[in-house]
Amino acid sequence: MVSKRYDRAYFDKWYRDPRHAVNSWHELERKVALAVATAEYYLGRRIVNVLDVACGEGVWRGPLRRLRPRIDYLGLDSSEYVVARYGRSRNLRLARFGDLGHQRFDQGFDLIVCADALHYVRAAELRRGLRGIAEMLDGVAFLELFTAADNPAGDRRGFIARAPRWYLREFRDAGLIPCGSHCYIGPRLEGRVAALETAR
Repeated sequence: MVSKRYDRAYFDKWYRDPRHAVNSWHELERKVALAVATAEYYLGRRIVNVLDVACGEGVWRGPLRRLRPRIDYLGLDSSEYVVARYGRSRNLRLARFGDLGHQRFDQGFDLIVCADALHYVRAAELRRGLRGIAEMLDGVAFLELFTAADNPAGDRRGFIARAPRWYLREFRDAGLIPCGSHCYIGPRLEGRVAALETAR
């Protein structure tokens, strides 16, 4: 397994250095708007809370707060640097993806986000985390990832090139149903989705 340090140098390179950064703030804002709109469409109301897994420096928090100023945001990340620097100001806590297999909170979540991270997670840990997401999910999960069929820009160190069908099987086994554009609904909303919305 490739060992990586998610320290300040890592985030400076991949998020702020124009020679390496692959996502603009405008793209992030559109992505956040898509996830929020999809969750609210299926819930039939405004979202009130978000769990951001592998959140990095918590960059989703700002755009979320601009769309929904009263949103309750919680970020989880395995980087000690991130939690030490932004934990208090952005409500970030230390946790690995697999910790969701046993980690629970006092509430479910209207939106659960895991952006650009799952293709670095080993299979056993990924399965544990997905089960936790499905159990805590009241609305929609935005699980952005790339597969062996894609050619993503950015950090390729530790990238695990799996087939799309592998992820679909793992999501299905965890109880997550794809509804388009990296979005998935959980068991609680299954009855609200038309057949063509989830067509493979």
